[in-house]
Amino acid sequence: MNTTDTALTSAEAEAAEADFMHAYEAGAPRAVRERLGIAAARIGGGVVLSMREDPVNYWSKALGFGFTEPVTGELVDRIVAFYRTEGTREAVIQIAPSVLPPEWDDIRAAHGIEPAGQWVKLAAPIAQVRLGDGATRLRVGPVGASDAAEWAEVVLRGFGMPTDGLAGMVAASVDHPHFHPYGVWDGPDLVAGGNLFVRGAVGALNAGATLPSHRRLGAQSALIAARAEAARAAGCRWLVAETGRPAEGTTNQSLVNLERAGLRVRYVRQNWRWRADAEPVA
Repeated sequence: MNTTDTALTSAEAEAAEADFMHAYEAGAPRAVRERLGIAAARIGGGVVLSMREDPVNYWSKALGFGFTEPVTGELVDRIVAFYRTEGTREAVIQIAPSVLPPEWDDIRAAHGIEPAGQWVKLAAPIAQVRLGDGATRLRVGPVGASDAAEWAEVVLRGFGMPTDGLAGMVAASVDHPHFHPYGVWDGPDLVAGGNLFVRGAVGALNAGATLPSHRRLGAQSALIAARAEAARAAGCRWLVAETGRPAEGTTNQSLVNLERAGLRVRYVRQNWRWRADAEPVA
């Protein structure tokens, strides 16, 4: 089913995420790709991304599988072979729960792939996203080329990631035709940022982060509202996002903000970590 109909499929939600991750890494300037050891491939309908010099063990990931062709042992063999060829030390494989095969435990055991946290996938029809909760004394607006470098550094710092090398990759998204970056300013100071990736009728929220000094001031709610309006203007029918599932008894403020804006949990997706030195499980 296509998003011109009334339902959003898992395939479309996963494809939007896979495509924006691919756009970030494959779209990095050549010097940045060489410095970080970035390589990207499309395998089995999904995306396989490697950042050999990843300082935070986040950017090497494989996702978007199970819809063009089924998830099989042979598919995982190809994913792992790609990472071994690239000299990748570890990577995360993300597969929607609806397409995990019954024999998944045997498939992952053959490569020593282990569970590694869970993410929540959220979505809402664009008409149901609430825009009234975005009020803040801070100024929200689109990011242009003149602010790209600072915006990228703010987003990375907001996530607690180093900026060296990674900032050049994130900043390059400002010029990508499918990305719509937004920033939040306190006077002259850029203090938060977020991005929107438009894939057909789906608008995917991503890269939303605020500097510690300006949290709890409504920056992220305002960014959700601004990007939802941009998605609506771009003709999107759905808004999607993903964030970490909080541990029992804890709160993920990103999840709170997204649900307050009207997005609803569609499913919980297990992350699976592969390590080059992992031993197969008998």
